[in-house]
Amino acid sequence: MKKSFATACGGLLIVALAAGCATTQAPSAARSPARSAASPPSVSRPATAATDGIMQPPGGPVRAGFRAASVTFVSTREAFVLGAAPCRHAPCTSIARTLDRGVSWRGFPAPGVPLGEPNASIGPAVWGIRFATPEHGFVFGNGLWVTTDSGEHWPAMAYPGGAMLSLEITGHQVLAVTARLGPDGLTGWTLSRRAPGGGPWTRITALAGNSGAGGIAAQAGVAAVVDGSSVLVTSNGGLTVTKHATPCPAAGSPFPVVTSVAPQASHGLALLCTGQGYTGHTDKTVYVSGDLGATWTLAGHPASAGDGGMIAASAPGHLTIATTSAASWCTTPQTTARPGGRRSPTSTAARAGTTWGSPPLVTAWSSTGTPPSGTCPDSCC
Repeated sequence: MKKSFATACGGLLIVALAAGCATTQAPSAARSPARSAASPPSVSRPATAATDGIMQPPGGPVRAGFRAASVTFVSTREAFVLGAAPCRHAPCTSIARTLDRGVSWRGFPAPGVPLGEPNASIGPAVWGIRFATPEHGFVFGNGLWVTTDSGEHWPAMAYPGGAMLSLEITGHQVLAVTARLGPDGLTGWTLSRRAPGGGPWTRITALAGNSGAGGIAAQAGVAAVVDGSSVLVTSNGGLTVTKHATPCPAAGSPFPVVTSVAPQASHGLALLCTGQGYTGHTDKTVYVSGDLGATWTLAGHPASAGDGGMIAASAPGHLTIATTSAASWCTTPQTTARPGGRRSPTSTAARAGTTWGSPPLVTAWSSTGTPPSGTCPDSCC
């Protein structure tokens, strides 16, 4: 749950950047076929001199029809996107890389397995990408593949087994949430860690089966993950973990349930809880903590439009909730974004989440929640 939802308004930033990758398009994790690792345009090579003497960056063209599944940032300008594009010989998975915040993209090879989904893929499949440095990255799914040469080679590596739902690099450790796919869905949820350079995986703890999406959120050296109605927090890559209760669910009621958590700087957390709903809508409640989950304060109630949601934060007062349908929501400390692109000034919020608005052009978003390229408001991105 540091870069998937990536930075301020994480979900919005992911989809906006992914969309820039495809002028070469980039919706969500819709797992459409893409280029195989063997496809010539994807092969990464050192920078070469073009006939006019201009140095060309490594990689090749990004295939037309590229659709993004996951994004990872290694700086404010450099990102890698895992996705797929039509190709002659499956699997068609590929990777796109930008060095200028999405202005231009180059294609790179990916592990030779298809895109998939944690709840539906039994055989080899991938759905996530994370890079610790521009050279050292991880692609994960029903397996783990690692590169140390910026994506030119992707050997498979040992992992805890099952489906790897989430992976983040923080505190000089790699953290991962894994689960097994059984007849009744995902079971045996586990949080594990290992050193970035390799070595055995160490099991940290079992997680409750109703742990939201199983996503790890990391920022400023802090990582947090939902564990049923609690959150687990670590500031040292999982060497030590603290468990804190949350205000969800309410006493005497099964709702709301904890859906996702996001660190805010080095001591803050933002928590999204969702309750009952109807088609395309769920009740939403946001809480914030200034002491890594020891205490919580009600921050607000975003509108019900949108199923479930993932919360992301990049700066004090800036939160975003991205949902699977209908709408997504963001809050900023000084302005409120409204449908149609209008923004009205508001008094500075006493705490993050006091005022929520729908990002501009939200009515133009597709059913996957992906905005057209260039429509992500700067107040959220």
